[in-house]
Amino acid sequence: MSNIRVECYAGFRADQRPLRFVLCGRTFEVTEVQDKWYAPSASYFRVRADDGNFYILRHDEAQDFWTLDAFRTWREHASASTARALISDSVS
Repeated sequence: MSNIRVECYAGFRADQRPLRFVLCGRTFEVTEVQDKWYAPSASYFRVRADDGNFYILRHDEAQDFWTLDAFRTWREHASASTARALISDSVS
């Protein structure tokens, strides 16, 4: 897990959804929040950034810090989606 700095939209509550994050000195704009889920002490966001890649950002709410928990390139994501579609078509 990597520590990162995340800037969030704060609507009806703080840190509602990430807008951008800084990783290794580079700023990434969040172009899409694909999914969000909760654990007892954290919120997770699967986002697509302006580089086209996918990131899972974890917000530890009790300690108020963010980590990068997973990364997938857009090529890996496209390959996985294509494989699922082929399997689905062959089963049908």
